[in-house]
Amino acid sequence: MGNPAGYVVHEVPQNKLQTIMISIGPFIVNTVLGALISLPAAMPVFKFDNAGPLDYILIYLGVSIAMHAFPSTGDANSIWQVTKQDDTPWWVKIIAYPVVGLIYLGSIGSFFWLDLIYGVGIAIGFPNLIITLLG
Repeated sequence: MGNPAGYVVHEVPQNKLQTIMISIGPFIVNTVLGALISLPAAMPVFKFDNAGPLDYILIYLGVSIAMHAFPSTGDANSIWQVTKQDDTPWWVKIIAYPVVGLIYLGSIGSFFWLDLIYGVGIAIGFPNLIITLLG
């Protein structure tokens, strides 16, 4: 009931790269899931103009899922803590620093509805792109 609405408490991974993957995993899954859910509804809505209520519900679900893909600042903090440790390999730090920056930019951008813009882009823009390329 608080903010964030949901999160997972887990053990600290032994591998430093696993911490990054745990933090960005939901971003990848929600992005793919949002696109896949809205893709079948895109054809009737955007190409054939014969959409039913279920098509609009699927697009709404796709947008909703994709717009909640951004990792939280708590995820960024956990990645940051791992990268500050002396035993973290340099190549993990090279991956982690931009990820932390992007997470914070996404958090700031959500004040300006970046999460909604992203959700619409994934659930409406991406299927439209696929339709245009294939048809």
